[in-house]
Amino acid sequence: MDWKLSLAGLLVGLLVGVTGMGGGSLMTPLLVLFFGFKPSIAIGTDIVHGAIFKSFGAVQHRRLGHVHARLTAWMLLGSAPFSILGVTLAWWLKREYGDGYEDTAKAILGVALVVCGIAFLVKAYLHSSPEDKPFLLTNRDRAIAFSTGVVGGFVVGLTSVGSGTLFGLVMLIAFPLTAAKIVGTDIFHAAILLAVAGAGHLVAGHVDLAATGWLLIGSVPGVLIGGHFTVRLPDRALRIALAATLTLAGVKLVDPPGADMIVLAGAIAAAIAALVVLGRWLATRSVAPTAAPGEDPAR
Repeated sequence: MDWKLSLAGLLVGLLVGVTGMGGGSLMTPLLVLFFGFKPSIAIGTDIVHGAIFKSFGAVQHRRLGHVHARLTAWMLLGSAPFSILGVTLAWWLKREYGDGYEDTAKAILGVALVVCGIAFLVKAYLHSSPEDKPFLLTNRDRAIAFSTGVVGGFVVGLTSVGSGTLFGLVMLIAFPLTAAKIVGTDIFHAAILLAVAGAGHLVAGHVDLAATGWLLIGSVPGVLIGGHFTVRLPDRALRIALAATLTLAGVKLVDPPGADMIVLAGAIAAAIAALVVLGRWLATRSVAPTAAPGEDPAR
């Protein structure tokens, strides 16, 4: 199982390096569904793991100038303390209900994944082309950043999900940032937030340190390689596939009646949609302008 954990870390690290999102949303259900971790241990382990490997990506993006430091600070004012509140609630539920809390944690995680999956799908169809110029925060911007931190921090502390997805979605909608700065600010903020929440889970005893080490063997090089990824992937196809993965993983964790059929039908529909988008992207890349007869094509 050890090398499989490293492989999972590598894949998630690559995804986070390229998009800034999907780390906790994918890793926690992977630990639960494929590696047999208890939800509470999977959440704590993933948060500590995310804090470490995202720190490497955060340093890289900061050096590249892709981090809006003041926006990060305002989000952290809300997210850091409320992530501890989320961790405290998780610890209290575990103490009060024992192993019975694991089923509750599994359901909470599943609902959070469905929400994040829908958020990713919305983001896949949002378009913005802001200029890469200084962005000065207004009082309204600060209020949005702080409020987002309060909600997102609590969700991250309780479930490990949303450190990239929820904050990235809000930044895309509310602030005139380029894609590079959204990714960089997202990773930078997530690294600090997860460090705070991870400390709480370490104290609560919800972290498998051996598993964390094996995950880091793959995720650290993954996030660094992803940050320098030069091939332009079809962004919409990637986000549709990721949205489907998160949503269907959430459905499987909640396990409503007919969950297996829902997951199967959803996976087929998502695969078809992603292939259609990918096909259109490849078609546009293969079409090159042709020069008129007698015209210098290099001109």
